[in-house]
Amino acid sequence: MPTGTTRIRLRPANTSRVPFWGQLAIGFFWVVYVLFMMVGDPNAHDYHFLHWVFLVFSLVYIGYVLVNNAPIFGTQSYLEFTPGYIVHKNGLFRPKQVFAAENIAALELKPMVLRVRQKDGEIYALNLREVKGKRRKLSFREQVREFAAKHNVPLQEVAPSNAA
Repeated sequence: MPTGTTRIRLRPANTSRVPFWGQLAIGFFWVVYVLFMMVGDPNAHDYHFLHWVFLVFSLVYIGYVLVNNAPIFGTQSYLEFTPGYIVHKNGLFRPKQVFAAENIAALELKPMVLRVRQKDGEIYALNLREVKGKRRKLSFREQVREFAAKHNVPLQEVAPSNAA
């Protein structure tokens, strides 16, 4: 299987209360505000260094928002099927979760969740709402089936209901 088909890109989990464009607008508002404060009152030089500090923090905030929500440094959220592992990465600032095939007791594939049951009793639920697109969802389901068949892992699959 080519390596390009083993990785399923996930959309970033939208858990923040302020949307992406709102976060960018706040950051740019801070930058504009500080620049006007620096240019607007040249007589207030007592705490002028604080303007520079706030400007740097505003730019760092904008950089953080961009890196966390946009694929600047490549795909940051993904599910990957390697020959002996399932790898789940849920964003740039979060660690990878690696599930070795020999440690997996069972897989449970539901319409919006993949549950990985480990032999030590741990259960990990991977949110499939982050999988983009119909084609990627079908590809993901097929890869889970192939992984389970290849490593003799019991797969319990619940078909999605079309009644809404």
